[in-house]
Amino acid sequence: MSCAGVSAAPSLWRLRMGARWPLSACGRRISVRPRSSGTTLDDVSRAAVDRIIRVDHAGEYGANRIYAGQMAVLGRTSVGPVIQKMWDQEKDHLKKFNELVVAFRVRPTVLMPFWNVVGFALGAGTALLGKEGAMACTVAVEESIAHHYNNQIRTLMEEDPERHQELLQVIKQFRDEELEHHDLGLEHDAELAPAYTLLKSAIQAGCSAAIYLSERF
Repeated sequence: MSCAGVSAAPSLWRLRMGARWPLSACGRRISVRPRSSGTTLDDVSRAAVDRIIRVDHAGEYGANRIYAGQMAVLGRTSVGPVIQKMWDQEKDHLKKFNELVVAFRVRPTVLMPFWNVVGFALGAGTALLGKEGAMACTVAVEESIAHHYNNQIRTLMEEDPERHQELLQVIKQFRDEELEHHDLGLEHDAELAPAYTLLKSAIQAGCSAAIYLSERF
């Protein structure tokens, strides 16, 4: 039998057991080094946190612009104080994510100038439909954001809840406040807006696109 036949079994055994220096076919040692993709668990975790903070920062910025647009149209009406209350909470949300962007050294989305214009236009445009239109916008947006926050909570819980405890607390609190805004919108006749179902679906489709783009760019 050749030397290759004699050494085949022990060589395979060494490879399976992770031996770094298995024998070559004829007894000489050869170097077998594991290939690495260069991506570690920490890299994956860091990338996930970056995406979460980037998109949430963009979302809270966009929400601020929506409420700014609504206040520009309805600020002096009976529903003005309700919108102002929700806007004040959104300002606190944005302030916190501004801090997290700095603390975690996250690059904000390059689409911020776009969300500035689109957010204000959406807020003002739906407010021109009346109080009901503004509240329908609130319901649609806040429902989308709460759903998105729930997905992020699930991701962080599955990965490492202790490591991400601070971020989880922030997201859970903001999720609960967004749901309060959602309920306020329903209480103030959101469902009486013209073509409510169609309007809500269109706004939520836009929210989904905004989330997708802000996470990546």
